[in-house]
Amino acid sequence: MLEEIIIAGFGGQGVMSMGQLLAYAGMLEGKHVSWLPSYGPEQRGGTANCSIVVSDEPVGSPVVSRPSTAIILNNPSFEKFEPHIRPGGLLILNSSLVTRITTREDIKVIEVQATHVANELGNSKVANMILLGTYLANVPFISLHSVVQSLNKVLSPEKNHLIELNIKALEKGATFVLEHIS
Repeated sequence: MLEEIIIAGFGGQGVMSMGQLLAYAGMLEGKHVSWLPSYGPEQRGGTANCSIVVSDEPVGSPVVSRPSTAIILNNPSFEKFEPHIRPGGLLILNSSLVTRITTREDIKVIEVQATHVANELGNSKVANMILLGTYLANVPFISLHSVVQSLNKVLSPEKNHLIELNIKALEKGATFVLEHIS
């Protein structure tokens, strides 16, 4: 199996850490992975995206031009990446912030009010983990367990106190799929 993912939003939304978590989790599971970050001119508040390739076979290129999945956290990223999702692909949106609506009928779209749910958990910064949990429940190529194991590698030691909150957010996102997606 081959999964090519684009995660995109503003700097500071946890785009890069989502990609790193998928890459580390894939490595833990013995898969071949690549992670390619891309930043706008500013790190915080500027645009940020990353491409992740996870495969059972060696990865030929880290460049993802036609993703099988796009996880989008803001409107500019929607405009940039939504047209490039391959037919039959998946689009996951943080509908708390993305106000654009797709007209495509050849992809599956999951809208999650991730920022709203993150605020209910007590910290808006875990919106990214809610979206990642939604992805993991919908495309079970990488396990939630492996992503949880990878939190220690991606979060800096001074953020280790946030691991439990991140786990709750991942689980909340996975539960969203069960409760809202048929």
